[in-house]
Amino acid sequence: MGDRHRRTGTHLPSPGFPPPTEPAFWRSPVRGVRFTAVLGVVLLAGITLLFVTGLLSYAAYNPDLAAVNDKTPARGWLGFYLFDWPTGPHWLYRLTQGVHVTLGIVLVPVLLAKLWSVIPKLFALPPARSAGHALERLSLLLLVGGALFEFVTGLLNIQLEYLFPGSFYPLHFYGAWVFFAAFLAHTCLKLPRALRVLRHGLPTAEIDELASPRPAPPTVSRRGALAVVGAGSLLLLVTSAGRSFDGGLRRTALLTPRGGAEPGPGPNGFQINKTAAKVGIPPAATGERWRLTVVGPAGEVQLSRAELLAMEQHSAALPIACVEGWSTSDQWWRGVRLRDLAELAGFPEGPPGVLVESLQRSGPFRRVALRDNQVRDPRSLLALGVNGEPLSPDHGYPARVIVPAAPGVMNTKWVSRLTFGEL
Repeated sequence: MGDRHRRTGTHLPSPGFPPPTEPAFWRSPVRGVRFTAVLGVVLLAGITLLFVTGLLSYAAYNPDLAAVNDKTPARGWLGFYLFDWPTGPHWLYRLTQGVHVTLGIVLVPVLLAKLWSVIPKLFALPPARSAGHALERLSLLLLVGGALFEFVTGLLNIQLEYLFPGSFYPLHFYGAWVFFAAFLAHTCLKLPRALRVLRHGLPTAEIDELASPRPAPPTVSRRGALAVVGAGSLLLLVTSAGRSFDGGLRRTALLTPRGGAEPGPGPNGFQINKTAAKVGIPPAATGERWRLTVVGPAGEVQLSRAELLAMEQHSAALPIACVEGWSTSDQWWRGVRLRDLAELAGFPEGPPGVLVESLQRSGPFRRVALRDNQVRDPRSLLALGVNGEPLSPDHGYPARVIVPAAPGVMNTKWVSRLTFGEL
């Protein structure tokens, strides 16, 4: 028999090495219902907060205001919760998106440990013992696939590596809803038992289906394994959270593209997402011949930078915060209020929203719409300078929009046209 199997190249499974479909194949003594329950409760709190802050991030773009803001036009009832994004507190988006991205990074070790702890169940046979069990397995497939998809696309977006097909915005948005639906179903099925196990332990008459029937000698206790997971999360926190701060803390953000050294000295020495050269804006386009076109009921007005500087100037201390989770501290911006430009366009009372257009010719958000509350806010500026100096080319010279609590991409650089009232 042995000679025949050697000749044909096939092998019978050895009694000492069962296949992955057998519980005895999985020998780690760390696996167990209580270990998995601890990780599950942590993920329940963390993923719920991730989902909520992700929805807030989507709402911050005001996708229901105008087509230029909407990257998911087929969302249907998934946009039921959308609301007019406020302008205060001015650090709102910096907080919500910073929490969303940082928490997503920190939860990676917890997610991987949770998947590792339940991997024997993915190989269990038969695949479905009943209709209810089949439904549970399907939700588990959507849960695992959705979790991996959301975390991988999110991490790639943080690193500015767009290796996935299509736009990040719709992929991440629709993926989040699929994942969270499966997560909610799984939570309803498993949370009562998880809490019961954490409070009272596993009943003596109940079998721990995640524990190995033939465990290997332990090299680490379950508490030790949880400590390793926690240490991994802490390490990721230390090496990523600093991108939301200036100075020394930013240099600790080794895992994010806005970590490391500051971008340069001087008033314009703070982070940017894209340079003028990268988006193809030549110096000639922003030189003496540049004009800002303001459009409204009063007609069309063209203003040079000198004419804008001759208008009443106002200052506001506002941060820049981007979807990748990085942000700057408050910078002192100075320029013309958007509501003053709305009045010039023919809206002396109750200025409406505005369509902002950039000199940038390609790429997302080169045209954005701002709500009326954003135009009305006295801190919303067409900025001409920052921190006491003119804007640098990479920060949007000759003029850029800066609005409190708005995502960075909504603060359009290299502005060429403002159309008030028609969105």
